Amino acid sequence: MPAKKKASSGGKGRGKVEKVMHEYKHGELKSGRGGKGGKVKSRKQAVAIALSEARQSGARIPRTRSATKKSK
Repeated sequence: MPAKKKASSGGKGRGKVEKVMHEYKHGELKSGRGGKGGKVKSRKQAVAIALSEARQSGARIPRTRSATKKSK
């Protein structure tokens, strides 16, 4: 029997992260929902926004270890 393939966050997740990081590099990424959201200046914040948007679009991306520990 062939070995099972490990589920990856490839498709939706990777595309969303690439798009958001591109916006961040070009200074187009904004934080917040409304029009007043300022430009994102932190790379960590940009990654967090990208992962959040990917999860909302249905990508299976696991939460961080610290977040799962706190919820238990």
